Amino acid sequence: MPATPDIRFPSIDGLRAFEAATRLGSFERAADELHVTASAVSKRVATVEELLGASLLSRGGKALTPTALGKEYLEQVRAALALLAAVPLHQRAAQRVERLRVCAPPTFARQVLVPALASFARAQPQIELEIVLSVPYLDLGAADAELEVRHGDVAAHGGEVLMNDVVVPLAAPALVAGMDTRGSPATLAGLPLLRSPLEPWAALFAAAGLAGREEPASGPRLVDLGLLLEAAASAQGVAPGRPTLARPWLRSGALVPLFGLQAAARTQYYIAHAAPQGAAAVFTAWLREVCRAAEAEAAELLSRHG
Repeated sequence: MPATPDIRFPSIDGLRAFEAATRLGSFERAADELHVTASAVSKRVATVEELLGASLLSRGGKALTPTALGKEYLEQVRAALALLAAVPLHQRAAQRVERLRVCAPPTFARQVLVPALASFARAQPQIELEIVLSVPYLDLGAADAELEVRHGDVAAHGGEVLMNDVVVPLAAPALVAGMDTRGSPATLAGLPLLRSPLEPWAALFAAAGLAGREEPASGPRLVDLGLLLEAAASAQGVAPGRPTLARPWLRSGALVPLFGLQAAARTQYYIAHAAPQGAAAVFTAWLREVCRAAEAEAAELLSRHG
């Protein structure tokens, strides 16, 4: 039996991106139609070109134009897409499912996003979500995500703030056993302090009357806010923690806030895209409500500790 040739075919997404970009004359207009980012459309077309070993679009002018080979290929692509669209089962699937890839920081995804996903699935069964994680501290996200939640300085980068977070000192009850956790905030200086480049102590030091005190210089640097909270819950030290992220530990009593201290967070969680559309807009509206609920619960949990 002769060997089967190793033939690789472009993805349907790649062919749709090429057809839309050619018809509409820009990656931006194609992105609006396909409900993805312009970068995602460009990369999908580039993947098709790489597979074919030829350039399909001329990118030098104001509008995208097909090359000679691109014009020939476009007719074949349109015919193939039309055949696929005519399949009844495909028509039903296209009406039923819209895919959305969301990129988010790990702790936000685990503590805010994922616990609430069941409500989104019930309300929007036609939207199929894919959740991917960004890299903490390095601010590396998924390049082809249609919607991205970031953690950082929104004033510097622009976007929509999701939660107006505060930071409070959080500790395991075992670490502060016998201590007056509602006493003098200056007591904080004598406790073992956990450290993370994502959540410095400066604002809490100032609130405690310890302005000018340097950041902790010893102990592991925890480059993830979830790891910071886990370390605090295991009584390794006091964490500068966000109650919105620490709600499970606060509910169970595994962590308690100290000295009534709190300060505005230096950074925020925000949506990077200013004007999401389609499924991304639906998801954004839902996520706003989830974040408002997280803020309200966090405030209520803090109030229990006076």
